[in-house]
Amino acid sequence: MRYLGVDYGAKRIGLALSDSTATLARPWQMVTAAAGPRQAASVVADVVSRLRASDDPDLDGIVVGLPRRLNGEDTNQTPLVRQFVTVLAELTDLPVDTQDERLTSVEAEARLATRERDWRKRKTLIDAESASIVLQDFLDARVRAHPSEKEQA
Repeated sequence: MRYLGVDYGAKRIGLALSDSTATLARPWQMVTAAAGPRQAASVVADVVSRLRASDDPDLDGIVVGLPRRLNGEDTNQTPLVRQFVTVLAELTDLPVDTQDERLTSVEAEARLATRERDWRKRKTLIDAESASIVLQDFLDARVRAHPSEKEQA
């Protein structure tokens, strides 16, 4: 069971992959976003197609970070992400879940700052790092919700 994590942004889209046991997420890559959620979903769907055509085609779902304010309300970006999620599900025929992404960019920046001092290099890595945090939060929540499934695996 493998998942793709997505941190959707207007300029860049961060991607992360889980291991085959859906236990650990790792940053994977960043792709340049196209103009608008529909076009951006098409870019990610192409990445998914290439991933499925690779030596390791097992992909069971996609997890997209959902922007929320600290009080839990939607941001002005939330409707665009929801549209992105809908189109991505249509284009890939995979289940697409959302995961709260509050403060993931702050956490990603802090993680990267410990191993990369140059902020210009960190900037190119932050979206994939954010995607891995979103994906790891999703994977951890699955284990907490269904602990017996992990024990049986």
